[in-house]
Amino acid sequence: MADMRAFRDAVIRRAAGGPGATGPVPGDGVRAAVLVEGPSDVAAVEALAARQGRDLAAEGVCVVPMGGAMSVARFAELLGPAGSGVRLGGLCDANEQGFYERGLARAGVPWEGFFVCRADLEDELVRALGVPRVVELLREEGDLTAWETFGRQPAQRGRPAEQRMRRFLGTKKGRKIRYGRLLAEALEPEQAPAPLDGLLRYL
Repeated sequence: MADMRAFRDAVIRRAAGGPGATGPVPGDGVRAAVLVEGPSDVAAVEALAARQGRDLAAEGVCVVPMGGAMSVARFAELLGPAGSGVRLGGLCDANEQGFYERGLARAGVPWEGFFVCRADLEDELVRALGVPRVVELLREEGDLTAWETFGRQPAQRGRPAEQRMRRFLGTKKGRKIRYGRLLAEALEPEQAPAPLDGLLRYL
């Protein structure tokens, strides 16, 4: 089985540029890569795959955080037909779809493996689980008081609960990553958001 962490780290270093940052990234045993924006997305994709009984690393699939949508062309060039030549898929937010499409086209990567989240992946997970279930998870994790305090802020009053939850998950370092995993693990098989379900079926 390929060392996915080593492959992921090598891709990220190569994408950052610098001396020797050209050519394909070695990755014997890697057959596919999933491009996502950040580590919270990595946590969610890997957790949902495991929830469905899949081991992506054993399948030769590496989930790669790009550090933001602006990097998609660079990562697609490194990993696509002009680089490592692995099969590519990924997730993007609806407001960044055009940017993704242009970046992938520039790298010669087909769009078919990429799936669009309505707002972002956290939004998809919160809507799939429903607000009451997410509140239960917040209580179980000891974050209910912080959530209730956040909801009383003037800027949050009147906003739909789903929007407040998305914002809340990003207010503390590490919280999005932790809840990316927890929300995905809490999903029943039939609750998988369409973009995540489509991506895992594609891989």
